[in-house]
Amino acid sequence: MKSITIKGSKRDSLGKVATKALRNADKVPCVLYGGETPLHFSANELDFSKLVYTSNAHTVVLDINGGQKINAILQDIQFHPVNDKILHVDFYQLYENKEVKMEIPIIIEGSAPGVMLEGGSLEFINRKLKVRALPKNLPDSINIDISSLNLGDKISTSELESEDFTILHPDNTVVCKVRTSRASMIIEEEEEGLEEETTEEGEASEERESNSGEE
Repeated sequence: MKSITIKGSKRDSLGKVATKALRNADKVPCVLYGGETPLHFSANELDFSKLVYTSNAHTVVLDINGGQKINAILQDIQFHPVNDKILHVDFYQLYENKEVKMEIPIIIEGSAPGVMLEGGSLEFINRKLKVRALPKNLPDSINIDISSLNLGDKISTSELESEDFTILHPDNTVVCKVRTSRASMIIEEEEEGLEEETTEEGEASEERESNSGEE
């Protein structure tokens, strides 16, 4: 998995006054968990853009005070309810021999016949899945090929199993499916109506011919 480096500085003061001063300087108070003790530090808010404002998944290299480098993942983030500025970020330290949980984005590949040929529409239900894996086995994405999906077909998590990671969702969790669209339903109803009219006309014609023969 790709990594993003975020440079941070250890925090000596942890009170409300110090925190407010950091935010006024466009810095974000952060905490790293997973070690012997939590590590409090701050980082420039702009450095989080490639990590937060993206659909991609990344691990993080925390460069603390220009010397201490720690591998981590984003665990939690808090935003201001009005202006969406980042208020606080929690990280979790990674270890090579310890599995970690992380949400991985789903990428759809190919074109579904049920959409292209049968008038259905693709419903993308789960755009991310939570997995558990060793850091070295965390995937950048989980790719799904939909080129065999016909109308009514679906792909569930049971079809996405991997030796590298464990998907932390029930096996019957639907990731995407091809459902009947409103337009195709209208066409089907019109076709059924035409078939019924044709059948009724045919039966009426047969009845007239039968009556004419009796005369």
